[in-house]
Amino acid sequence: MTDFDFASRVARVEPSATLAISNLANELEAEGIDVVDLSVGEPDFDTPDNIKQAAEDSLAAGDTGYTSSNGIPELRTAIAEKLQADGVDCGAENVVVTPGGKQALYEIFHTLIDAGDEVVLLDPAWVSYEAQARMAGADLSRVDLSPYGFQLEPALDDLAATITDDTELLVVNSPSNPTGAVYSDAALEGVRDLAVDHDVTVISDEMYDEITYGVEQTSLGSLDGMGEHTITVNGFSKAYAMTGWRLGYFCAPESFVSQAGKIQSHSVSCAVNFVQHAGVEALRNTDDTVDEMREAFRERRDMLADLFADHGVDVPVGDGAFYMMLPVDEDDQAWCEGAIEDAHVATVPGSAFGTPGYARLSYAASQERLQEGVERLAEHGYI
Repeated sequence: MTDFDFASRVARVEPSATLAISNLANELEAEGIDVVDLSVGEPDFDTPDNIKQAAEDSLAAGDTGYTSSNGIPELRTAIAEKLQADGVDCGAENVVVTPGGKQALYEIFHTLIDAGDEVVLLDPAWVSYEAQARMAGADLSRVDLSPYGFQLEPALDDLAATITDDTELLVVNSPSNPTGAVYSDAALEGVRDLAVDHDVTVISDEMYDEITYGVEQTSLGSLDGMGEHTITVNGFSKAYAMTGWRLGYFCAPESFVSQAGKIQSHSVSCAVNFVQHAGVEALRNTDDTVDEMREAFRERRDMLADLFADHGVDVPVGDGAFYMMLPVDEDDQAWCEGAIEDAHVATVPGSAFGTPGYARLSYAASQERLQEGVERLAEHGYI
């Protein structure tokens, strides 16, 4: 058998921890074991009917060929209008539509980063940031938010001590995966000041911007001075329950769009035609359904926090997304493996996000399954 000489960029990264846990859960379920899977950040709602109908109508209209690499004009315009409503100076010419948010991030990293460039992450950070940065050849610096209750504002001094004129890129994710934290305006203004002072580009990952509870999420690119320093990333997976549709986008200055477009055109070509038409419908006619899903997530969050409190466990509660970081043993990997093997509850170790001692739970599951999961963890001594 051939021994392959693998590229160094592949050796720099590990497989996705979230998908690895989900795969293990699927294996157990295939054996007939009932697993409460709280590992994957996927809404348990079906895609809204009006979005599915728009896709069917688009298929019937023959929208099955290639589109412009950067996306159909109708969707790029709708995205620009959404961002303009959030205060971001964005036109259709600033938008690139991608097959999912991960592809948007991939193109950004590979457009900006050369070997040895510094990328700064805020820990705990979504697992794919590190992997994508390393694939692009970056050196990583990390700022730990866990001593500050996962909030950015009290950690600004730490961030200021990390960012220098040599920093190429900072990644900010608010609302946060995995903590659910929504960063304050003061925190984002602190990021703005550092980015401008050191001429640093910031990825503002706003994938969960529609899922907040009692607070308003501020788009980083809307702050004075950040238009030329911010690349805003978003998508349709979370807010519109469209994970399998693979539709995302980024908004950036035209000079960046022209370069990143090369990567898109030579890799994925374009996002799926009829899926893009469904995206237009999602942005323009789905607010009421999004409100209903958001309220369901809020109720689940509150219930889950109360259940842990009943067992004497104080869990930080975020104001956005649908995740909770449960404090566990220092060896969080062993805790998570034991939880799925003994209690048949799937979670993700915090170390996968750069923060050991926690397990990430997704409450994108029914209240009944969440309650069952907590009861199993308590019964087997994991809380």
